[in-house]
Amino acid sequence: MAARPDLVLPSLPNLRDVGGHPTADGRRVRTGLLFRSTDLSRLDAEGAAALERLGIRIVYDLRTEGERAGSPDRLPAGADLVVLDVLRDAAGMTPADMQRVLATPEAAEQALGGGRAASFFVDAYREFVELPSAREAYGRLFRELAEPRGRPALVHCTTGKDRTGWAAAALLTLLGVPDDAVMAEYLRSGPVMAGLFAPHVAAFAALGGDPELLRPLVEVRKEYLGAALEVVRGTYGTLERYVEDGLGVDAATRHALRQAFVEPG
Repeated sequence: MAARPDLVLPSLPNLRDVGGHPTADGRRVRTGLLFRSTDLSRLDAEGAAALERLGIRIVYDLRTEGERAGSPDRLPAGADLVVLDVLRDAAGMTPADMQRVLATPEAAEQALGGGRAASFFVDAYREFVELPSAREAYGRLFRELAEPRGRPALVHCTTGKDRTGWAAAALLTLLGVPDDAVMAEYLRSGPVMAGLFAPHVAAFAALGGDPELLRPLVEVRKEYLGAALEVVRGTYGTLERYVEDGLGVDAATRHALRQAFVEPG
């Protein structure tokens, strides 16, 4: 899907509507209810005004405490902030640690070389499904989106590609969007990330680092989203059961979500 002109905001990269996708039964996910983006720490007056026009009521921040402290959100007028720390229970390296790791090529090579960068993201996507904090975060997100007072909303992490990507993919799958369309929506973050991270990659290279080392960090890959889906299938059997048993979203709430987000036939 082409980007809506009114959603192209320099201070809020990777902003897009989660809706607009056809469902398997020939209907369509409603637009204007849920948006996704990078964090709002760089939001300028123009961007804030644009989000106000979208009617954003709640901003859901999926980041860790360290990420929020380093780059706090700038909220549009009238919007409430809800913190849903997906990786609070993570024992290993989190996105907040990346700035330290990438400070020198030597530290980056030690932490991420030899395929460890890609493995880090595969493991992170598994944790999006497995961690108690992740289940708590995504469960609350889905329950609140089912309520009229929770919409329109914006959900984000730091880059808007991973924790946010799983939120969008799980929701769209629950709403009946076919798997290939869900994957295509997930992969739409790729070109945006390439532009967003280009200065950081260049700076890393200028320090003597190998830009290829950073590629797994800035890309969205089918294997990443596939890792989360594999855990869903192995643990719950279906995404519907994951949402019910893993996230604690009951049948009535799932019905309310579908009623709100899917256009009638």
